[in-house]
Amino acid sequence: MQLAAFFSPASLLRVFPALALAFAMGAAHADDYGDVNALLRQGKADEALVKADAYISGKPRDPQMRFLRGVILTEQGKQADAVTAFTQLTQDYPELPEPYNNLAALYAAQGQFDKARAALEMAVKLNPDYATAHENLGDVYVRLAAESYSRAKQLEAGNATVPPKLALIRQMFSAPASGELPPATQAARKPVRK
Repeated sequence: MQLAAFFSPASLLRVFPALALAFAMGAAHADDYGDVNALLRQGKADEALVKADAYISGKPRDPQMRFLRGVILTEQGKQADAVTAFTQLTQDYPELPEPYNNLAALYAAQGQFDKARAALEMAVKLNPDYATAHENLGDVYVRLAAESYSRAKQLEAGNATVPPKLALIRQMFSAPASGELPPATQAARKPVRK
């Protein structure tokens, strides 16, 4: 099985109507956040990053703009920088579940499912009502199960209990007969983005 086939970096770009970060945002800051979001929605990620960086240079501890910066980096395909941005947010604001969810999406896109699982477990621990993180965690568990069943099949080809389990996972995600999970099946497809 191809690890990256289950997650696509493009899947991390789904837009959500609200960013549920647990802090208040002042009216003066709303325009800055709105401007960065507007640039991002217009496909001007480079400009959005410049504006976000300029804002952060004056307010380096602002978690929402730093979060948006991580989203921008993800959209630009700068996965390592995005991982760094979200990791730093989890360290500076360990009470916020959203950076853990987006960090998990990045880990999953890289095939690092154990790291993705750990990040998602932290997100749901911080916010037990975080539906997106619960769904993503379920998808990561399915991916880990598929890998384990595939390994079991390799180790013991005659084991009759494994093929039906793999078939069920493939059916669940409408996988092609090749045995690989389709690219459209993305466990961490729902990062939070404002």
